[in-house]
Amino acid sequence: MAIQITGDAAADAVLESDPFALLVGMMLDQQYPMEHAFRGPAKVLDRFGTLDPARIAAADPEEFAALCATAPAIHRFPGSMAARLQELARIVVDEHDGDAARLWTEATDGKDLLKRVMALPGFGKQKAQIFVALLAKQRDVRPDGWEQAVGDYAEPGFRSVADVVDGESLQKVRDYKKQKKAAAKK
Repeated sequence: MAIQITGDAAADAVLESDPFALLVGMMLDQQYPMEHAFRGPAKVLDRFGTLDPARIAAADPEEFAALCATAPAIHRFPGSMAARLQELARIVVDEHDGDAARLWTEATDGKDLLKRVMALPGFGKQKAQIFVALLAKQRDVRPDGWEQAVGDYAEPGFRSVADVVDGESLQKVRDYKKQKKAAAKK
């Protein structure tokens, strides 16, 4: 199944072809509309010329932050997200030899995969669960126990970006999140 999160075929193709791009998109998915967050990796690729974690990690922080802030910015907080992206790139280089996919290909089971993702900058438990569900539902990465590791995000429905496969499902996820916020306020 082809990834269709952003509403932009070129940006989705970047997510489809590059595991680091998918990881970065998920990292950027906070306090920002999800389709815009997941377009971030394509913007970095277009402006920086590569998504190679080693090159991103080694980039001058001020220059990289300026590149990320160029309109349209990669996030509503481009400076802090540029720094976080460089930190994520350093971890992928240092701990996974520059191959983001090793996060999941070398996980022993779903619990281990969740733990590995939670250790990354910008990934709390819920975001890590959503990313593991995204890997399972859209990339067919399903280590033993992934369903238990992600809880309700493993269920069919429209709870998160893991369930976004087109514009209609994106709207259903938005509606679900809106209902959850309204219920939490009561």
